[in-house]
Amino acid sequence: MSRGGRDKDRSEPERRCIATGVSGPTAPLVRFVVGPEGDVFPDVAEKAPGRGMWVSADRAAIDLAVKKNLFSRSAKAPVKAPADLSDRVEALLTRRLQDALALARKAGLAHMGFDTVHRRLKSAPVAALIEASDGSEAQRAKLRPMAGEAPVISCLSREELGLAFRRDNVIHAALDAGGVTKTVLREASRLNGLRGHEAVSID
Repeated sequence: MSRGGRDKDRSEPERRCIATGVSGPTAPLVRFVVGPEGDVFPDVAEKAPGRGMWVSADRAAIDLAVKKNLFSRSAKAPVKAPADLSDRVEALLTRRLQDALALARKAGLAHMGFDTVHRRLKSAPVAALIEASDGSEAQRAKLRPMAGEAPVISCLSREELGLAFRRDNVIHAALDAGGVTKTVLREASRLNGLRGHEAVSID
């Protein structure tokens, strides 16, 4: 069983974080590879060729890997990791989450607006509640209890959410279950880690 008490999916690959030493599924990790010039760069899509090095999606873990030269140790060769690597990862994960939310919106799985979200929460369970990190705390306090056990995505600002929904800003949204939902939850979980927000369950 995993630390959360659930049975592991034995078909799910496991990797070891080079900063914390903890092994587990790749979902909460970020993959890094070394380019032709010996530079370390994040492969958040996990498609780049070469041997991958994995670090927890956590700013402190990435900063530690840079500071302690853990990428060179893992690569068994001198490599160059930029000091702002965690900032670069955060920017890439922000864009990936926005893109995933945009796909969910186009598929009719993501719905925005306080009144719309309020109605959906009253009528049926949602896959996730989405709230802007700089939104009204009073309104967030009204919606959160209605979401029950649904994960809460709160790592994007109202402007960042607005880009995903093609609006100037968005404060409240809800996500239904569907084809792209797991992708949204995974990217939200990783970005939450970079920004120090509460973990998002992707089960």
